Amino acid sequence: MRKNISKALLLTGVLCLAGIGGVSAYLTDYDQASNQFTVGKVDISLEEKNWKPEDHTKLEPGEDIKKDPQIRNTGTNDAFVYLEVSVPMATVTAAGDDGFRQNEKLQELFSFQAKEDWTRLDARTSGNSQVYVYTYNKILKPDEITESLFDKVTFLNIIEGQLDGEALEIPVRAYAIQTTGTGGDNSNVLNQAKSAYEKYVNQNRDQEGKVTA
Repeated sequence: MRKNISKALLLTGVLCLAGIGGVSAYLTDYDQASNQFTVGKVDISLEEKNWKPEDHTKLEPGEDIKKDPQIRNTGTNDAFVYLEVSVPMATVTAAGDDGFRQNEKLQELFSFQAKEDWTRLDARTSGNSQVYVYTYNKILKPDEITESLFDKVTFLNIIEGQLDGEALEIPVRAYAIQTTGTGGDNSNVLNQAKSAYEKYVNQNRDQEGKVTA
């Protein structure tokens, strides 16, 4: 009997040692998510399909000149887009529609009629130019192109002999900014575009893309 008890105690001790020194195996698993993000791009091109500079080397007073600036979205993001037109000014004498000579004064040498798809945001004098800024009334999506701001400009009906031989320019610049996170009323595209333009101006001060001062 004593022998059986001893064997039982010995067996119990072995089991206890096995429990203390054994290695437990756990069911485990591992996974990870690698999320790739592609940075967007706001990119535009300024186009004037009907502008042919070689056709306008001998301007005449009152002449209409084909010029049709428009913007194409060549990037990957939706954008608010803007056109800035600088019209040269000079102190000259012009003739009215009735042919009578008007008083000499500082005035714009070209005029144009903006289309309904564009809204004027700003008009100011910079040096010898009158600068106009227009925003497109719609969000411009990738691969889309705007309506032209205008299709022609008209040379002022100046009295001959005042600007003979002078080279005149109408600089046009295009700007764009992303549509998200730029503020303004989300239900109103024009309100958003105005807010975005202010941010564009502030972001590009003293940079290559700054607006005309």
